[in-house]
Amino acid sequence: MPDQDQRCAWARNASDLMKAYHDEEWGRPSRDDAYLFELLVLEGAQAGLSWSTVLGKRENYRRALHGFDRARIAGYGQEDADRLLADPGIVRNRLKVASVVRNARSFERVREEHGSFAGYLWGWVDGEPVVNRFTEPSQVPVSTPLSDRVSKDLKARGFNFVGTTIVYSYLQAVGVVDDHLAGCPAASA
Repeated sequence: MPDQDQRCAWARNASDLMKAYHDEEWGRPSRDDAYLFELLVLEGAQAGLSWSTVLGKRENYRRALHGFDRARIAGYGQEDADRLLADPGIVRNRLKVASVVRNARSFERVREEHGSFAGYLWGWVDGEPVVNRFTEPSQVPVSTPLSDRVSKDLKARGFNFVGTTIVYSYLQAVGVVDDHLAGCPAASA
């Protein structure tokens, strides 16, 4: 485990769950469609909330969404929406719950068109992560021209809760963008 003082600033004095997420997941390139969908759901749920709040609800989401089963979620109807809105273990926002279903359907359409969602997503960066080595947290942007373009395209494809800030956070989470600070042991070589 990295020295606490060497981690990215947001993870230094965080909960054990946040530290583990930083050390084991955040910024690591993923081309696994199941994981990419899971993080898309969680990043959308985060809008207006802290990541630690949503990360703490991750297992509840996994249970409530049948293991983030995209095909099953894409078929959800009103009864499922009502069930989710009554579940205190997840973020019970009507628009966010509806977006999970809508995004599952859109995700599947992208997979059909591109062979995989990973192929679509990584196509934006020619298959290679954008590696930044900022030295200060204040240097890390909340959005970039890349997140602007991806956000606009996702919205055109029917996705919700994919504004440029959410998309940039998503790109960081799944390793399309590596924003580990210079000196952080979790940074890619």
